[in-house]
Amino acid sequence: MNRLINMLESNPTVAAIKNDEDLKTVLENDNDVVFILYGDICNIADIVNKLKEFNKIAIVHIDLISGLSSKDVSVDFIKKHTSADGIISTKPMIIKRAKELGLWAILRFFIFDTISFENISKALKHVTPDMIEVLPGLMPKIIKKINNMVDIPIIVGGLIDEKSDVISALNAGAFAISTSDHKIWKM
Repeated sequence: MNRLINMLESNPTVAAIKNDEDLKTVLENDNDVVFILYGDICNIADIVNKLKEFNKIAIVHIDLISGLSSKDVSVDFIKKHTSADGIISTKPMIIKRAKELGLWAILRFFIFDTISFENISKALKHVTPDMIEVLPGLMPKIIKKINNMVDIPIIVGGLIDEKSDVISALNAGAFAISTSDHKIWKM
């Protein structure tokens, strides 16, 4: 976990890749941490291996991998058949299993109303991820509230497409930002 923290401290932009073109682009830039937001059970190991060849931290958004279910066995599959460093999921039980297997675990929250905001505290009473990711990332006021509420690093993502968005999120207390926008990767 210290390796991930150190990498994000030196470059707080996480490259979120959605296709093979993004994969090719991220291999050519300085982003060390990559969120994999695509793939299926037949090619996820290949995607992860390509990133590992370039010494990237590979974190698989397990909910988005075709052919995997929302059951613990999906985490077992990622651990056994890939060299991924960790997973992202919106499901606390998946996060719990990832922690049991020694994978880094990022719990993703979508904040769209008061109830979804309050669900952060409820979920964190049952599971302790290594980090949380909050979407959309364009909510400095909410980022500050969440930062005051939790004791783990916060990554924000979604709709971040300008340098001012990155600065605003980091100033509000985000530890890092995730984006699929190539121009933000190169900031």
